[in-house]
Amino acid sequence: MSDSSLLINEIFHSIQGESSRIGLPCVFVRLRGCHLRCRYCDTEYSFTEGGRRTIESILHEVLDHDCPLVEITGGEPLLQEKVHELMSSLCDHDRTVLLETSGACDISPCDPRVIRILDLKTPGSGEVDRNDWSNIAKLRQQDEVKFVLTDRADYEWMKDVLEEYGLPARVGVILASPVHTQPSGKVIPGMQGLEPQQLAEWILEDGLPVRMQLQLHKFIWDPSTRGV
Repeated sequence: MSDSSLLINEIFHSIQGESSRIGLPCVFVRLRGCHLRCRYCDTEYSFTEGGRRTIESILHEVLDHDCPLVEITGGEPLLQEKVHELMSSLCDHDRTVLLETSGACDISPCDPRVIRILDLKTPGSGEVDRNDWSNIAKLRQQDEVKFVLTDRADYEWMKDVLEEYGLPARVGVILASPVHTQPSGKVIPGMQGLEPQQLAEWILEDGLPVRMQLQLHKFIWDPSTRGV
């Protein structure tokens, strides 16, 4: 093992709250730093908090949990080139590795064993212009595409993208997530959440080939809780 290192925000063992593996035990490795500023971001602390750790120490901590599922997330993990070394090492240790990444970074350097979850940014995120559309051609059946939706306009935008890029035939799972609604009805000051019932009704009405998901961990624990 080399002395390569990464900027890490946190490592924790929890229940997978999203993706097709929702509900499974999972070890999360959250990298520090992001070049996007989505309006609904719920991990802004990952932009600046945390420190540098060797890949060897990260690997040892993850493997100590004896959990077969690992997610690499952020922030934006693909901003750090050495993340590929970590992901490949985890695959070598027979871990199923999920990578959650925005649509703004090239996914082609990823180890082919890694399952890429591509979070395409909608107009409501404020970062739609940052999507790298060349990533679509690099997706495989084992990869997943995620849309975080803020309103009806985002939903209609998602429908257009599904059709234009033929996503239902390209990947095995398409995830549609409403921005999580707090009891107050707010997500962040000045922004409303999208009611899950409303999104479900739209999906059923249109017969969309998507998997609606809620952030399970935010129902198990307080939505502001870290490390879950």
